[in-house]
Amino acid sequence: MDLRIPHSEPSPDERAAVDALLGAPASGWDGGDRDVALDGRVARRGLRAIEARRDLLLPAIEAVQARVGWVSKAALDYIARRLTVPPAEVWGVASFYHLIDLEPAPPVVAHVCDDIACRNAGAEDVCAALGAEGAVADGATWKRSPCLGLCELAPAALLVRAGATPTTEVVAPATAAAIATARAAVDGPADASAGARRGDARLDEVRRSVPQAGDASLQLLARVGVVDPGSLDDYRRHGGYRGLTRAIELGGAGVIAELTAGRLVGRGGAAFPTGRKWQAVAGQTERTRYVVCNADESEPGTFKDRILMEWDPFAVIEGMTIAGLTAGAEHGYVYVRGEYPVAAARLQAAIDAARAAGLLGADVAGTGARFDVEIRRGAGAYICGEETSLFNSLEGFRGEPRSKPPYPVAVGLFGKPTVVNNVETLANVPVLLTAGGAAFAAQGSGTSTGPKLYCVSGHVARPGLYEAPFGVTVRDLLALAGGTSRGRPVRAVLLGGAAGSFVGADALDVPLTLEGLRAIGATLGSGVVMVFDDGADLPGVLRRIAQFFRDESCGQCVPCRVGTVRQDEALHRLAARPPAAAVADDRALLAELGQAMRDASICGLGQTASAAIESALALGLGDPVADAPTTGGAR
Repeated sequence: MDLRIPHSEPSPDERAAVDALLGAPASGWDGGDRDVALDGRVARRGLRAIEARRDLLLPAIEAVQARVGWVSKAALDYIARRLTVPPAEVWGVASFYHLIDLEPAPPVVAHVCDDIACRNAGAEDVCAALGAEGAVADGATWKRSPCLGLCELAPAALLVRAGATPTTEVVAPATAAAIATARAAVDGPADASAGARRGDARLDEVRRSVPQAGDASLQLLARVGVVDPGSLDDYRRHGGYRGLTRAIELGGAGVIAELTAGRLVGRGGAAFPTGRKWQAVAGQTERTRYVVCNADESEPGTFKDRILMEWDPFAVIEGMTIAGLTAGAEHGYVYVRGEYPVAAARLQAAIDAARAAGLLGADVAGTGARFDVEIRRGAGAYICGEETSLFNSLEGFRGEPRSKPPYPVAVGLFGKPTVVNNVETLANVPVLLTAGGAAFAAQGSGTSTGPKLYCVSGHVARPGLYEAPFGVTVRDLLALAGGTSRGRPVRAVLLGGAAGSFVGADALDVPLTLEGLRAIGATLGSGVVMVFDDGADLPGVLRRIAQFFRDESCGQCVPCRVGTVRQDEALHRLAARPPAAAVADDRALLAELGQAMRDASICGLGQTASAAIESALALGLGDPVADAPTTGGAR
């Protein structure tokens, strides 16, 4: 008996988008026309081979979104048939990401950031000028968006146009008029060839984001704005691939020894020793291993990885290649957040150029070792910055965290040993190997060694990405950034982003090191330094942080799923200025919720969801009366 489940057919555009990624279907088993005589009992391509492509589930969904502007049930059904994934699971994955629309939507969408930095800079005024959220005009709509990683350009928006050649454009600073102008003008692909411009024009452009650009004393940012990000030759002329050459000379054990001597720790927030991580993967008996670059930079206030990928992409690929050779991996993935189309395009161009030059592929730099890199795009989910959530997303499942142990060094991507590092960590590897571990360790202080990138935003005159050794103070960074933008005194600084903590003006001279911040109960996290002057609406900022975690919780565990909602509700009650007894009750509830989430949440999202809010309240920054802003929130 030949049982068939009724299904709807995708539109020609939807089918074309999926088939361009997966290839034409070979039989009725993977979405083609069904021939009972041929397909009645045996899958001609082999069902196991079809099922093994489940990791292409999210890319297939993204392909339809990019082509049509939304993903219909018919498209989801077609993807389910092509990959032999149950339709319910396809729906579960598609509905997990905020950049995927499952209801009809216009082809042009402006994603307007209303997160902390943009809120500080007047994003609410932009949203008010745009009118009702979702309002459609001239085939376009707009949506509020969590942080777009454009904090130094705040307020910011990302304009996306679907079609056979999808386009994107950053609008920053964003106004309703600027968004309307960009909507009418978008007509080209994401810019992957900024280097085609003359060097001085390139330097002027990048200084909006990197005020230090062109400073020859820098290490991680030395090439930013100076080197053509699309030219391998230019990268090599400015020191590129010396790190790989040194790694080949040292061999895997030598590289690990240098990383250990340099005391390089992860720059994503966890600060785990890089040498130990690579050694753990290299020592596994399982021969199939992977390298994953975590480029899903979604922490509000963070934009350092975006700038490295856009302006020095070969450094990221070089760091991954060294990791692959050292750990014995043959394949690597860069998981780039969906809001970074330019970064993805420039990384892909760098990968193609490195492969053509023999620096990736079957024989890396003549060593006989195989290593290649593939880019995958996220689709808007903060939780996918957590390494095991990222693995699930890459494998074609909902981006929910896994329980640990086992740890990724033993059981990671596809169940294999995996090196996973963030962009800044990998960019540090060639720097360390070129200088030597001892010279690298001589910078900074204690366990905090080497150069560090700081994402400075908020009420400062020159927001942007700054490089300095560990041990610099907030006061030093404030001086580099030209002081406060409105001439008002600093009231508070948010360190580490929404998952970090607030410190008061009395902490401006605390050294920004792992140990220095630990001593005052703070963390640097991913390098966020967001400044608030005494006119900032801090209660409003706390409510936005609570809303962020409420929206971004994956919902897998009860403490986080329920706790983030209750936290948000309590802050909104406090904003209504209740009687003193009710204020005390809600503050006690916030403390209890924070403790429960720290103790019982599966992953770091729930464990840190209350950190910034509790730190602000402990400093007296969250009083809804005392902290009402004295001026407008715009910079």
